[in-house]
Amino acid sequence: MIELRDLEAYCNKLLEIECFQDYCPNGLQVDAGRVEIEKVVTGVTACQALIDAAVEAKADLLLVHHGYFWKGESEPLKGIKGCRIRTLMQAGVNLLAYHLPLDAHPQFGNNAQLAERLGFPDATPMKDGLIWQASLQQPLAANELAARIAQALDRQPLHIPAGDRPLQRVGWCSGAAQDAIEQAAELKLDAFITGELSERTMHLARELGIHFYAAGHHATERYGIQALGEHLAECHALEHQFIDIPNPA
Repeated sequence: MIELRDLEAYCNKLLEIECFQDYCPNGLQVDAGRVEIEKVVTGVTACQALIDAAVEAKADLLLVHHGYFWKGESEPLKGIKGCRIRTLMQAGVNLLAYHLPLDAHPQFGNNAQLAERLGFPDATPMKDGLIWQASLQQPLAANELAARIAQALDRQPLHIPAGDRPLQRVGWCSGAAQDAIEQAAELKLDAFITGELSERTMHLARELGIHFYAAGHHATERYGIQALGEHLAECHALEHQFIDIPNPA
């Protein structure tokens, strides 16, 4: 058991939230009044289905990657947002959310966890920690990398090919990082993996000569929040349950 304020302070320090200019507030987003935390439910996005599952699981805290209060979104607590927050408040379930800090963390982050699951040794972050890269010990054919992604994430990636040369240097960034493909090309990477793609991505990949793999926003960001939840459970003697709400996007 740990007090909510102490758990938030621990997470804020661990993830170094002050180092990021993010699109949403990181940390405690909904204080539902429950001071002592014994059970944590983790999930990717604080949608209504996940909230309902957390309430059913009798969670004290819901810890997510995608929370609320994004820049540019409507502020009034009505409609879908009002229903979500009302459910949390009525059930006494607090909400903690970490976006970019969770993408970038060198151990529990989405990109670090992707490297582990994809079998990329000596993976290293670039610049702000959001784009990672690795040099493969043995070069892979483009279709072999697609098969590895499919096996690791249980999802067949959409692959935009760019030639038939073997892949030696691979980069990745979880979520919606399709526009980082130009930066990946500047780094002279042979392939770039992310979650989403846009119409322009196909043309950029072909013209830049870099293989592009869209493996799903949700699929590439399932693992950081799990790793963080498991760490908190171990360090603070908490009960932890990851609940996956399937999402093909």
